[in-house]
Amino acid sequence: MARQIIPILALLIGMVFLMLGSGLHGLLIPIRGGLENMTAFDLGWIGTGYAIGFTLGCVLVPRLVRRVGHVRTFSTMTAIMSVSMLLNGMYVDVILWTALRAINGFCIAGCYMVAESWLNERVTNEYRGSMFSIYAITTMVAMMAGQYVLVLGDAGEEFLFMLGAILYALAVVPTATSKAQSPAPLNNVSIDLPALFRNSPASFIGAILSGVISSAWTNFGPVFGQQSAMSSAEIATLLAAAMMGSILFQYPLGKLSDMIDRRYVMAIAGLIGIATGTLMTSLSRDGSHDFLFFAATLAYGGVIYSIYSLVVAHANDHAETGEFVKVSSGLLILYGFGTMVGPLITASMMDTFGPSGVFATTTAAHLAFASWAIYRTFRREQVAEEERVDFQGMSAARAQTPETYVLDPRSDETYGQEDEPEAPPMPAPVKVEL
Repeated sequence: MARQIIPILALLIGMVFLMLGSGLHGLLIPIRGGLENMTAFDLGWIGTGYAIGFTLGCVLVPRLVRRVGHVRTFSTMTAIMSVSMLLNGMYVDVILWTALRAINGFCIAGCYMVAESWLNERVTNEYRGSMFSIYAITTMVAMMAGQYVLVLGDAGEEFLFMLGAILYALAVVPTATSKAQSPAPLNNVSIDLPALFRNSPASFIGAILSGVISSAWTNFGPVFGQQSAMSSAEIATLLAAAMMGSILFQYPLGKLSDMIDRRYVMAIAGLIGIATGTLMTSLSRDGSHDFLFFAATLAYGGVIYSIYSLVVAHANDHAETGEFVKVSSGLLILYGFGTMVGPLITASMMDTFGPSGVFATTTAAHLAFASWAIYRTFRREQVAEEERVDFQGMSAARAQTPETYVLDPRSDETYGQEDEPEAPPMPAPVKVEL
């Protein structure tokens, strides 16, 4: 195992810096916006800008890489992210911030894709599953740690924005100094929405709803904490607890979905989201942010960040052999659409219900998610057990790209690296007597 980790260690360190900066940036923007008296709709548009940029990055970055290469693309993206974060701290304006977040989303999608294609190039099929898990856990932990960087300064000052820019800049060092050869060209996103709907209506709608749910919490969880008079450390813990829940809940939910109809598990996850969101609303109205509140947040995050993995697994149960990357990349576009509209819906809900509007949004979306999953069980038989793919956790807490799916162990059949063929035997030397 160590022989597999050492060649990618520098790249993992670079991703740690990138996720530290991303975790801080994503939390700092809504909190600073609240301090500047931005409305919920202002923050909603900023969140939508990020989603638009990220989705476009997944589609367009492969073309850029073909023109200038992996290292130059990654270096350019990290430099632009550093500048965008500095501009966020220097100038507070809704339109500018929306544009900057769109640029940031585009660039971070590009960085993910370059890094993940590099990892995919260096990992053999034998260790693909374990390396994928190490990569996923490393990036998730780094993002959570980045949120706690918030306590090192005042969100109303420029210091934290400068610190985030430094973290982004440091992310480029390992890849810029790597001796590794550039990986194979990035994969273009394959989009065939009608075919995707025919393949799995449950996953088609589920991907959109899961995007609404995760973006509602990601963009407005910090706003909820701020409006509930929580401290910076409590807000960071709030978001970290939700992410930790996704790590703890994905495996049990996934194993359960391997044993029974995945749509039943999707419905169960939706019901858990409804129950925990309602409980958190009740506790927050009482001003109670005790152990029970954060335990509810753990369970809440366990489903809002896990349902997308269930959606992907269910869609691939119905896909043809070797279509994992194609199907999952199509779902990514639908998920991206959900993340675009989610912040705007949540903004409207928060204007109506106050801080608990974020839970009103996710509760409604969880209800629709569970109801649609149950409805589909009456419209289509469960896939035979021998034809189902094994569940693999893929948390939406850290956005995915098409290259994430190439790195996933389930892509081995058509996209994994194959063992090098054995060289043909050398012919026996011919002895010539003179």
